[in-house]
Amino acid sequence: MAAQLLPIIKAIAPYIAQVASVAIPAFTSKKDTSKSEITDTDPLITKQIEELQSAASQNAQSVQVLAEKLQQATLDIESTVRVADKKITTYKFIIFASFGLSIISLAICIYVLLK
Repeated sequence: MAAQLLPIIKAIAPYIAQVASVAIPAFTSKKDTSKSEITDTDPLITKQIEELQSAASQNAQSVQVLAEKLQQATLDIESTVRVADKKITTYKFIIFASFGLSIISLAICIYVLLK
């Protein structure tokens, strides 16, 4: 297994350093600025942040509503399955009872014919 991974690792290794050198600065924090400095310098950014926060809260509410509806649908499906299981059990009983009565009637017919 390790022998199969070795060529892949050797082929990927030179690129990992390049990807890391490009990606790490994107995740490091910029120079520290207070919130008041940011809002004073660019009100557009503040407005965009507020819009994103409201959109995130609306998405959270929508996900909660969807989760509740999914839970209700699951409960409805489970109750429907229970009803279907009861009906199937009843139908099986009726089938076996009719099969038993058919065998009894066939046995009586054969007995009458042979007598």
